[in-house]
Amino acid sequence: MTINRFSEISGVNSGTLSGTLKGNRPIGLNQLDRITAGMGLPEGHLYDLYINEYLVGSNLDWRRLRPFLYRCAELGHTAYMEIAVNDVVDNLSYVPLLFELAEQLYDEGKLEACKPLYSCVAESEKLQHSERLALSQYRLFSIGLSNDQVNNLTLATRFELFVERLDEQYQFDALNDLINVYASLRRWDKVKQFADQLQIKAFVQYDAKKTLRQVEIKTKKKIIFYALYSYLALSEVSYQYGKYEETLQYVAKYADYSWIKDPTEEEKMVILQFQDWSEGNYYYFRLLSGETDLIQDYLKYISDRKKEIFPALCAIVTAANRYNFNIDAVLEQYRSHLVYEEQSSRIGKVSKQYTNDQYGILLAGLGTYYLRNNDYDKGVDYIRRGMEFAIENMNKDGLLDCLGLFDDLQYCVTGRGDKPSAEQLIEKIQRLYSQEQSNYKKS
Repeated sequence: MTINRFSEISGVNSGTLSGTLKGNRPIGLNQLDRITAGMGLPEGHLYDLYINEYLVGSNLDWRRLRPFLYRCAELGHTAYMEIAVNDVVDNLSYVPLLFELAEQLYDEGKLEACKPLYSCVAESEKLQHSERLALSQYRLFSIGLSNDQVNNLTLATRFELFVERLDEQYQFDALNDLINVYASLRRWDKVKQFADQLQIKAFVQYDAKKTLRQVEIKTKKKIIFYALYSYLALSEVSYQYGKYEETLQYVAKYADYSWIKDPTEEEKMVILQFQDWSEGNYYYFRLLSGETDLIQDYLKYISDRKKEIFPALCAIVTAANRYNFNIDAVLEQYRSHLVYEEQSSRIGKVSKQYTNDQYGILLAGLGTYYLRNNDYDKGVDYIRRGMEFAIENMNKDGLLDCLGLFDDLQYCVTGRGDKPSAEQLIEKIQRLYSQEQSNYKKS
């Protein structure tokens, strides 16, 4: 094909093509994209060659690197981005530019594309103790969170070392995120640690705003949210530690808003939500602590609060197993709510990781309930679903919840008169888990 003919097809000037082919002039990224299209190749098909010939080496130029990184972000070619930035990881002069681009991509919602840039910044500045390093680590933590509990534990453990180095406007959200992740991992010692930190910082900031007339720092939520949320987290910690009276004291604290002076409309929405949660959790914790006569009041409370049905069902199933009472009618009434769905409130979404763990607990609880009520088929079905959900989320605690039911299985009889084999179920679970592990490593 002649140069003139290919110039017509690709839209690239024939003189430019001629100079490029002879090695007399560098090729621009826009020209490369046109040439690639003219050759009938997929977008980005020649980027690996472009990296080797134009980006890597001593002549690296930000004017070429930045458009290349942004174009890769648009196309989802994060592997090429990793290769390109690896060549500048030791060049500190590029760190502010990479960070600026990463923040732009983050604001545009190109989250996966941010990761190689933030990783490069974090690696380049690991000895600098800068706010840029801390924010890069926070971005990597929040972007990296997934359904994989093993991955989430690694991310949280790595990031918590940097939370105090963050600029104050990010610390509140970062502490809130750490609380949610560690709650989903049932690491109550960590939940308490970061809830205590969040509470102190929130009240200091609120008092500074009211008494010193300082401008409230910019956070995702209002400062009073973090103060009240710290009480909510600490109520769960107290319950897990068996401190029943302390639990209810914390529940009362996040219903009390007398300390909030002249709340704005947005703050009133936060107050209303926490009052609602306080009322629901009042029933929640008292029911779990043995006050089973409250169940009808609890059901009345959730009857016109759809968003509170899921946590209520978790509590009711757990209480039914713990105190041995019948909830068949409740499960039938709310059968449509026994499937997984993300949770939300009037002020935002509930942590997906925490919801996942609670749903795993619910499945194991339903398996327990039906087994103890001689409905083997339903019991085994919920155990199987609980196992599969735990494997999907790499949730060790969820697996252990279901494995603990095998003793009950040995004494149950199916509708066909068969007894289950715990050994056979364990072998099946091991095969499933091994397969999931293999798939996880490949991905």
